[in-house]
Amino acid sequence: MRTKSVFLVLLATLLFVGCTAQEPPAIIVHLIVDGQQHVYRHTEPVTVEQFLREAEVETAPLDRINPQPYTQIFNDMRITIIRVEQVEECEEITVPFRTQTRIVEGLAPDEERIGQAGDNGIEEVCYRVNIEDGVRQEPVEISRVTVRSPQDEILYIGSSNQLEPVPITGTLAYINNGNAWVMRGSSDARRALTSNGDLDNRVFSLSPDGRQLLMSRTVPDSAVFNHLWLISDITVNAEPVRLTPQNVLYADWVPDRNNTISYSTGESRDSPPGWQALNDLMLMRIDPQTGQHVSIEEVLARSTGGFYGWWGTQYEWSPDGSQLAWIRADSVGLVDFDEGSLSEPLLEYPVFNPFQDWSWRTTISWSPDNDMIVTTIHGPPVGNERPEASPVFDVKAAAIDGTFDVAIVERAGIWSTPRFSPYLDDAENPFPRGYLAYLRAREWERNLRGEYDLIVADRDGSNARVLFPPEGQPGLVADQFAQDYTWSPDGRQIAFVYQGNLWLVDVETEITYQLTQGGGASKPVWTR
Repeated sequence: MRTKSVFLVLLATLLFVGCTAQEPPAIIVHLIVDGQQHVYRHTEPVTVEQFLREAEVETAPLDRINPQPYTQIFNDMRITIIRVEQVEECEEITVPFRTQTRIVEGLAPDEERIGQAGDNGIEEVCYRVNIEDGVRQEPVEISRVTVRSPQDEILYIGSSNQLEPVPITGTLAYINNGNAWVMRGSSDARRALTSNGDLDNRVFSLSPDGRQLLMSRTVPDSAVFNHLWLISDITVNAEPVRLTPQNVLYADWVPDRNNTISYSTGESRDSPPGWQALNDLMLMRIDPQTGQHVSIEEVLARSTGGFYGWWGTQYEWSPDGSQLAWIRADSVGLVDFDEGSLSEPLLEYPVFNPFQDWSWRTTISWSPDNDMIVTTIHGPPVGNERPEASPVFDVKAAAIDGTFDVAIVERAGIWSTPRFSPYLDDAENPFPRGYLAYLRAREWERNLRGEYDLIVADRDGSNARVLFPPEGQPGLVADQFAQDYTWSPDGRQIAFVYQGNLWLVDVETEITYQLTQGGGASKPVWTR
């Protein structure tokens, strides 16, 4: 019996020892959440995520758990949960206006005048703010929207430096800071024709006799983007009168027809560029005293206008008014007045796509004898680029009867703007003589935003020479999709815009004169 008793005690001891060896060690976990610390005793090395689930601790998506939920728990681990709330806050802030100073004509030296009142803008700025365990953190900006753009204050200042007077042949008109100005006889006799600063640079044309001025003016706070206006006689300070057409994309005087203009219109749009061209063409005879139309004739009905027709078809009259050239994104040709349509193109070329909200249109200049045009055409690719992206633009001449066309200047640039001069009045030469002017890009492959030299040559492009600027000086640049320059009525001088001011250069002597100061000059037009 003793032996059996000893055996039972030994078996019980072994069973007790065996059960004690199989029990896992305890894992103590400290949990800090909601401002309190809790201690948990766990027996399995689960992940933090599993531990929290078993402990019935709820977390929100933004809560921060440290260490990461996939981490395996271990003895004496500290798990911290930071409760995170997120709110968005917005505020309006003031954007202060800036002050621009402009030297302008028409004021006494150093006289100051406010041309435009300044107005602060407003921006709405929104922030994301985290609140961690009840403590507000630094806000983070997430958006900034302009509610109202600031309007700069414009301060006009009269120039204290006087420019040398320059004789002016005929009538030279131009736009300066949104107003029409004119010079007759001498540059120091210049005077303003308008004072509201609302010319939009779209239409600005002198009649062939140099007395009437056609111009377009903006219409503030209206669905109409402009109106056409007339000054019936700039020699007697006549007041501008408003004409019938509105939303005008093109307008010009018809040569050899008194008080007659041609024009084309569009429709206002909120999206860029602000209009949809109708690609129409109207002839209108006007009463110059009242601005009322005497008659209106439709030459071309509304149309889509071909490739990129939303930008609009442009037109250019021959000197005698017998022919009218049309200009579209991919071709130029003549208007067929008998059929009321466009003739077959004289020249065709690939559309140029600037990949922006504007569409390129070339310019046309007629020869004085009305037989030929000179223009800029878009050339073929030079590498692997698509035709519409080619940087090549050539100056080309074409006979209007279609018998020939020839490249005069290769790779001149998109803004080359070739223009024939009037015939020179030369009693010693029995044959008509004149010049060809154009702009030549200094870097043909980067001609869209690059600098240009003003070139003058014989009418066939030979004997070309740089007329302006002098060597080492910055070149001319395009403004509002073209460089503005114009021949004098006698064909011996060119007026052009350089660094915002109006300049004049004599073709024979190459002497240059600065005509205006302070910048803001554009659209020079010059007639007898």
